[in-house]
Amino acid sequence: MQKVFIVDDDEAIRDSLRWLLETDHLRVECFASAEDFLAALDAADEGCLILDVRMPGMSGLELHERLCQQGNHLPVIFMTGHGDVPMAVAAMQRGACDFVQKPFSDDDLLARIRRALSVDSQLAAQRRRDEAMLANARQLSPREYEVMRLVVDGKLNKQIADTLNISMKTVEAHRARVMEKMGTRSLVELVRVCLALERLSFRVAS
Repeated sequence: MQKVFIVDDDEAIRDSLRWLLETDHLRVECFASAEDFLAALDAADEGCLILDVRMPGMSGLELHERLCQQGNHLPVIFMTGHGDVPMAVAAMQRGACDFVQKPFSDDDLLARIRRALSVDSQLAAQRRRDEAMLANARQLSPREYEVMRLVVDGKLNKQIADTLNISMKTVEAHRARVMEKMGTRSLVELVRVCLALERLSFRVAS
């Protein structure tokens, strides 16, 4: 279930944001420092992160860098003062979702949070699709993977048979098993799956 995480060293701001978001029926968890947030973070957490740019100890920008290094996908909304806008823009270029400039209106912040939660939902759905596809691909034998790659490269069954030094009937059997294991019903679908596997740098275990 999605949650809005708030990281700000100012207790009054944390309390104000908690009240605002809970009034809008959002689940909220607050932290006084980046270090406290990292200690409590679970890789399975979904939602978004509202993050102050300037904090004692680890800054918001440093926390964002750490999350990027860890491959964490929570969309980040930075809260900035006027002088922090260039830093927030640079953070967006490195993958942050949005920033809101203080003082901000409640409606503006809520709209940005809703957009960030929508982004998180889309990313989570894509991760689930990727995980299912990878699970399917791991069922392939090395030979089935070879056949799949040759099929996607546009090779005919006879060409695949010649390349792998196997019979046409064996190629046909491998193709059928590949389509079944990958959950695809057409060559077009299989090509899309292979492109996605390349994006994920998948290689079948030998």
